[in-house]
Amino acid sequence: MKQNRVTVGGPCWVEHGSADPIAAQRFYGEIFGWQAEADERPEAGGYTFMKLDGAVAAAITPLYGEGQPTAWTVSFAVDDADATAARITEAGGSLIVAPMEALDFGRFVIAADPSGAVFALWQPRALLGAEVLNEPGALGWVELLTRDPDGARAFYPAVFGWSVNPSEQYTQWGLSGEDFGGMLTMDDRFPPQVPPHWLPYFAVADADVATFRAGNLGGDVLMPPVSMANERRIAVLRDPMGAAFGIYAAGPEG
Repeated sequence: MKQNRVTVGGPCWVEHGSADPIAAQRFYGEIFGWQAEADERPEAGGYTFMKLDGAVAAAITPLYGEGQPTAWTVSFAVDDADATAARITEAGGSLIVAPMEALDFGRFVIAADPSGAVFALWQPRALLGAEVLNEPGALGWVELLTRDPDGARAFYPAVFGWSVNPSEQYTQWGLSGEDFGGMLTMDDRFPPQVPPHWLPYFAVADADVATFRAGNLGGDVLMPPVSMANERRIAVLRDPMGAAFGIYAAGPEG
């Protein structure tokens, strides 16, 4: 990801909703070096910030709704959550949680694109978003996995104004010439019960070491480390609670 700071329209935050938040904190603390810092206010409902060397990198929360799966949710920064929510419905998406306040942190929306992939909007106030991006232990890339790539190419630029950089194998999303994510078409390799979703990728110093460590901690390897055309190694893992996430070896540029 070329973006090293929160940019309107780009990914700004990731949140792990877990049936076992304490176990999730331990697992990701070992993988990424995060330290947990809970918001002790009763109204925060157990919301816990995960920090990397003192900088806020992500959050881990309990499950707040019946039927909510243990999963990562990717948030995109907006300057007007209500206006962006209206564009989502106009473009054929749906609202799972209509615009509402998150204490003094900001205003948020939980939405789904027309294929059902869930994502969030974040209009910041006290919390701008992640204070560290594109460094080992921090969010570095987001990827949409979908069975409707043509629909996604129409939907997301209409909502966020993203640029689309397609190739035969992969489509990349960008803003102002800076790519921050991509799209993978779900084919027969994906069981039909796996829904379209957004997958966060976190930078690590060594993808092979991080994959080995995740396995020792009870995680599963969904895609073992492979080298991409740019020689960067990536892997896709699943934590012991059932949430999938990706990792990639950060180079000198992040």
